[in-house]
Amino acid sequence: MSGSSTAVIVMDVLNPYDHEDAEALAANVEGTIGPISGLIDKARRAGVELIFVNDNHGDFSATRDDLIRRALAGRRPDLVEPLVPPGNFAFLPKVRHSVFYGTPLEYALNREHVETVVLAGQVTEQCVLYSALDAYVREFTVRIAVDGVAAIHDDLGTAALRMMERNMRADLLPAADCL
Repeated sequence: MSGSSTAVIVMDVLNPYDHEDAEALAANVEGTIGPISGLIDKARRAGVELIFVNDNHGDFSATRDDLIRRALAGRRPDLVEPLVPPGNFAFLPKVRHSVFYGTPLEYALNREHVETVVLAGQVTEQCVLYSALDAYVREFTVRIAVDGVAAIHDDLGTAALRMMERNMRADLLPAADCL
């Protein structure tokens, strides 16, 4: 047990950037690398539960190593390499937008007595939004590392952050202030 009531969840950073909106997303991801890396380092030093959740991109046989390899072989390895999940931290594949849908995340968080989740990663108006909603309905306190999430569409990302703050009572904080 980590002894912390907070968990940092880093989502969908293993991205090969080979999809329709990849260029728009990649442009916004560039600014999140430093804040997410800092959040990961801070969580590791503080003994905070750190969990990586990543889309399996429809490959249900893909392992953590497969997803890492594909992302590093993709169009933007420079955006992937600094955020490759260390081998000694939980890694959960997901199949849909929410980090909770079809994964054992809720069980893992409850087992560790986590009360607060810090969300970072991609995509603000999709996976981050739906994961925040699922965390909220499961009665977790939600924090969003605002400089550690990337949108495809800036206007939708801004609207999603506003929805998370207003409707899910999420705290919107710089990554450095999330722990």
